[in-house]
Amino acid sequence: MNWKGKRVLVTGAGGFIGSHLTERLVREGASVVAFIRYNSRSSEGFIRLLPRQVRESLEVVAGDIEEIESVRGALKGAEVVFHLAALVGIPYSYLHPREVVDTNLIGSLNVLTVAREQGVEKVVMTSTSEVYGTARYVPIDEGHPLQPQSPYSASKIGADCLSESYYRSFGLPVAIIRPFNTYGPRQSARAVIPTIITQALVRDTIALGATSPTRDFTFVTDTVDGFVKIAESERAVGQVINIGSGREISIGELAEKIVSIVGRRVAVVEDSRRVRPAASEVERLCADNSKARALVGWAPRVPLEQGLAETVEWIKHHIGLYRPEAYEI
Repeated sequence: MNWKGKRVLVTGAGGFIGSHLTERLVREGASVVAFIRYNSRSSEGFIRLLPRQVRESLEVVAGDIEEIESVRGALKGAEVVFHLAALVGIPYSYLHPREVVDTNLIGSLNVLTVAREQGVEKVVMTSTSEVYGTARYVPIDEGHPLQPQSPYSASKIGADCLSESYYRSFGLPVAIIRPFNTYGPRQSARAVIPTIITQALVRDTIALGATSPTRDFTFVTDTVDGFVKIAESERAVGQVINIGSGREISIGELAEKIVSIVGRRVAVVEDSRRVRPAASEVERLCADNSKARALVGWAPRVPLEQGLAETVEWIKHHIGLYRPEAYEI
C-alpha cells in the first residue's frame, strides 16, 4: 500500500501504541486524523511528545468513542481505520467493569458501524493477548481458546467477536491484530516495564505484584510494524493475527534484567496489594507468530535487551512524567 496522501484515522492516537503508530503513518506520508478522548484539560496524551514536524502534520479530533456522532465525524473520508481506543487497565476493570465494557465494546461497535456506512478500504481492530487467559499450551496460536479472566479481557473478546461478525455478516474488510505485551518509550507506568524502571531509577526497592507469571514482550516499533503490515495485506482481511516475539520471560527475571541495565543495587519485593485475584491472574503468555510471518511478512526485529535499554534511557530523561513516589510501601 502506498501511504502517501492516504487518509487514515487512528482512534486512541493519544495512547502509547497509538502515538507511535500515528508517528509512523505520518512519516510514511499518510494524511492522519488522530482521534483522542475529549477532556477538560485539553490534553492530547502522548501526541504532545511527538516531534514538532509530526505533530503539526496531524489533524487532531477530540471526542468520545462511545458517542457514534463523534466517531462519524472523525471517520468522515477515511480510507483506512486503525481502532486502538480502549480502557486497558486490568485492575481498573475490576473496579469499573461497566465503564470498561461500554468503552471497549460500544466504542468498537461504533467504529465498525460507521466504517461500514462509509465504505472504508480496511479496518484494523486492536485485540490483546489477554483474551487467551493463562496459556493451555505454548506457543499460543490464534486457535487457542479464549478465556475471559478479567472484565477487561471479556470486553476485548466481545469486541473481537463483533469485528468478526461485521466481516462475516456485511463483508466489512476487517483484520484483527492481537499484540502480546508491547513496551517502549512513552508507555505509562500502568504497565509493568515502566513500573519497574521508574522504581529502579529512584528507589532502593521495587514493589511488584506476582513475579512468577511469564509474558511475551514486543518492542513498540515492532508492534507498529505489525499494524502497518496487516493494513497493507489483502490476505489479512477476516483474520486474527498474533504479534509477539515468541519468547517468554517471568516478571521476576524481567526485573533483574532491568535492574542490571539501570546499574543500581535494588531489591525486588512482592506487594500483595498489586496481586491479581487468584483466578484472574494470567500465569503464562507466549506467542506463536508463525501466522504473522507467513501471511503478512512480519517478524520482530528488536531484541529484548536492546528494547529495554532504549526504554530505560527514555524514561531516565523523562522521569518527570512519572510518579515513582506512588510506589512507596
